[in-house]
Amino acid sequence: MMSDNIQTVTVLSKTTWTPNLFSFTVSRPDSFKFTAGQFVRLGVNPSQLKYYQQTDASDETADAALNEDVFRAYSIVSSPFDEVIEFFSIVIPDGAFTSQLQHLQVGDELLLNTMPFGFLTLARYQKPLPKDLWLLATGTGLAPFLSMLQDLKTWEDYEHIVLAYSARSLDELAYVEKIESLQEDFGALVDNPAKLIFIPIVTREPVEGALSERLPKLLLEGTLEKQAGIALDIDTTHVMLCGNPDMVEDTKEALKTLGLVMNRRGEGNIAVENYW
Repeated sequence: MMSDNIQTVTVLSKTTWTPNLFSFTVSRPDSFKFTAGQFVRLGVNPSQLKYYQQTDASDETADAALNEDVFRAYSIVSSPFDEVIEFFSIVIPDGAFTSQLQHLQVGDELLLNTMPFGFLTLARYQKPLPKDLWLLATGTGLAPFLSMLQDLKTWEDYEHIVLAYSARSLDELAYVEKIESLQEDFGALVDNPAKLIFIPIVTREPVEGALSERLPKLLLEGTLEKQAGIALDIDTTHVMLCGNPDMVEDTKEALKTLGLVMNRRGEGNIAVENYW
């Protein structure tokens, strides 16, 4: 029996970035509310996907194991005010969830647990007061930061926003056009908006205009601050990390080495999300 929080949503669009990275939008239930930066649990029953319904029933992929609901946590890309909900996904080849989700087609139905989770939200910062916001992401960890950057309050509250986004290759650096239009599309809608400083990082191939080292090294060597043109200051800085667990852990330690502290009970600089 389904929980009252579980709603059926319909896939409205799908964007394939690389063979292993894709985004998709789904319909938004009227009652669904969330704060930018939060995540939800999304469910799929593979046997209900068009991909499998179009596959010969005798095919070994269409077995009974595919006829069950599988749920995973997903950060939301879209603004809390959007009419649709957008997600950004990596394909894990033998993952029970993403290996099925890659077969999504427009019109497929998914399950959404409408109870949002997570504390990677700007409301968690009470002290220091908002001035400089650093958003450090790898891969699909970009999602919650895109949501925040489509919320006008973010642009109103800060003076500078640094978005450092790291991927292995240029084609994995998704959403760049969207990022480059955020200042105009959202910042321009408020008085005295924050200045967005976008720093792309590509670690496994040389790309003109992008940094190439991992985030912890860029921090410890001062390269990221130099590129941003502002300092990481314990009295003025909020830093958020989201991405693969190794990056989050190593970057957190690098920031601590620089004198920044974890945000606890509203005070401190560094906030992370660990839902992997």
